[in-house]
Amino acid sequence: MYKSVFRPGLLQGQIQVVTGGGSGIGRCVAHELAVLGAHVVLVGRQSAKLAAVQAEIAAAGGSASCEVCNIRVEAEVAALIGRIVVVHGRIHGLVNNAGGQFPSPLKDISLKGWEAVVQTNLTGGFLMARECLNQSMQKQGGAIVNIVADMWGSMPSMGHSGAARAGMVSFTETAALEWATYGVRVNAVAPGYIASSGMDSYPPEMRPVIRGMPKAVPLQRFGNEAEVAAAIVFLLSPAASFITGTTLRIDGGRPNGRVGMPMPPVLNPVPAFDGFHLAAEPKVLSSKGDD
Repeated sequence: MYKSVFRPGLLQGQIQVVTGGGSGIGRCVAHELAVLGAHVVLVGRQSAKLAAVQAEIAAAGGSASCEVCNIRVEAEVAALIGRIVVVHGRIHGLVNNAGGQFPSPLKDISLKGWEAVVQTNLTGGFLMARECLNQSMQKQGGAIVNIVADMWGSMPSMGHSGAARAGMVSFTETAALEWATYGVRVNAVAPGYIASSGMDSYPPEMRPVIRGMPKAVPLQRFGNEAEVAAAIVFLLSPAASFITGTTLRIDGGRPNGRVGMPMPPVLNPVPAFDGFHLAAEPKVLSSKGDD
C-alpha cells in the first residue's frame, strides 16, 4: 500500500486526471491520488502501460480508468475531456505530467525534433489545461499542476526541452491570473534529478553523466518519485487553497550551486521519503546498468 503522508480520504470522490500515467512519476502520482480516495483517469499513448497501472491501483483497493490519447492532437484532447466529463460529471484536478525529450546539442536538432519536444512538453499541456477549464473547471473550479523541469540557468544538450519547460512556467503564471476568476488554481512543480524509469530511456553514452548527477546537488543524492508526488498532491489539496501561479522546485537545491565553489560535504544526510511501495531503481543506477 502506498505510504502517503496525507490523511486518508483527503481526495475522496474526486476525479483526478494524470497524463503520462503509465510510467515514472505519473504512475507514482496516480497511486498516491488513488490511495487518498480519488478516481484517477490515466492518460497516455500506450494502452498496455496504462492498463498495467490501472491493475496495480485496483489491487491496492483504489479506483482508476484508462484513456488513450495523443495530447499533441487538439481534437483528441477535446474528445478525451468531453468523455471524462460525460462519465464522471466533472474534473477536480489535472496533473500535466506527460513529456519527453532526447539529448542533442542545439545545432543538431532538426525542426521536426524541436517541434515534437515542444508540442509534447508545452502545447500538449496547454491543450489539456484549456479543455479542462472550458469543459469543466470554468463552472466548478479545480486545480492544475504542470510538471516542468530544472531548467534554471540552462539545459545543455536539452535546449528544446528547456525552452518548452520555461514556456510552461510562463503559461502557469498567466493561467493562474486569468483563471482565478473561475476558482481554478494553476501551479507547477520542477523536479530535478529524480531516480525514475525515464533515466533508462537515454542512450548508453549518457550513463556516466546520469550517475554523476548527485555531485551537483547540495543534498548529494537523487530525489525519488514519491518526493515529487507528495508536492503535487499538496498543490492539489485544500491546504494549497491560497497558492496559485507558483513553481515549486523539487531538486535538492541543485540550481543553488555555483561554478568554482566546492559543494559542501553532507554531514547529516537527509533521508529520502520512500512512500511508493512499487518503486524500482532505474537500471542505469544499479550494478546491472551496463549489462
